[in-house]
Amino acid sequence: MKVSGFTFVKNAIKFDYPIVEAILSILPICDELVVAVGNSDDGTLQLIKNIDSTKIKIIETIWDDTVTEGGRVLALETDKAFAAISKDSDWAIYIQGDEVIHEKYLATIKQEMTENLNNKSVEGLLLKYEHFYGSYSYVGDSYHWYRREIRVIRNNPAKIKSYKDAQGFRTVDNKKLNVKLIDAYVYHYGMVKPPALQKARLDNFVKYWSEEQKNKDNVEYDYSNVSSLAMFNDTHPKVMESRIKAISWRFNFDISKKNLPLKYKFKRWFENLTGKRIGEYRNYKILTKLK
Repeated sequence: MKVSGFTFVKNAIKFDYPIVEAILSILPICDELVVAVGNSDDGTLQLIKNIDSTKIKIIETIWDDTVTEGGRVLALETDKAFAAISKDSDWAIYIQGDEVIHEKYLATIKQEMTENLNNKSVEGLLLKYEHFYGSYSYVGDSYHWYRREIRVIRNNPAKIKSYKDAQGFRTVDNKKLNVKLIDAYVYHYGMVKPPALQKARLDNFVKYWSEEQKNKDNVEYDYSNVSSLAMFNDTHPKVMESRIKAISWRFNFDISKKNLPLKYKFKRWFENLTGKRIGEYRNYKILTKLK
């Protein structure tokens, strides 16, 4: 079984993306890892070149700045990286520049790849998510955050493409993939940055959705404007240790505050009662019975 990793990145230094940590987190289970490095102006290309691994394959790309709606350019860059992996790879594991997988989940992911290798009904593997917010101590626990997404897919770029703003994947004819939900998490660190840098990142980021969405009224991002958070009481990936130690700002939140709309309170009550989540966004079909 051959496994390829793939990702894309642009201006990782300027906007403080943990792209090196993201790459290193999945590298142990990859035979190769393709990184599509966009036209950056901050030394990102050299940053990736400095990673000491013969597994890494860099392709240089030019982002299409005319694609400014719906984050579609992010999917286009994802597809470029996916198309560049070796043709003889069986599985492809995808990681974004602000995502890291804890080393404790690597064996599970590799085992699921192996066990489902010949079961073609499984088109991908669905991973769970922890979304960190404000600091490395809090995670989002409201319905604003997606709790699962596809991060392992069959190596078939002719059939599978990145969907919308690169959150997940679908077939080229827009059908949801049949996936197996596995017991492994992706740690999403996109909302953990110094407030001023977070504001700059978001101001840059939204131009890939719509220029009209840009808002530069504030100097810093206001992390306190959040409805509900929970404490994170587990460990972080080892590759994140130095970044966590270097944190230069403080964010505190009273987790007892749950400023949720009534409909969300009802959803939470129903989920606690039945284990089912009402109205959840699902860009996939979970296989309950494997062939």
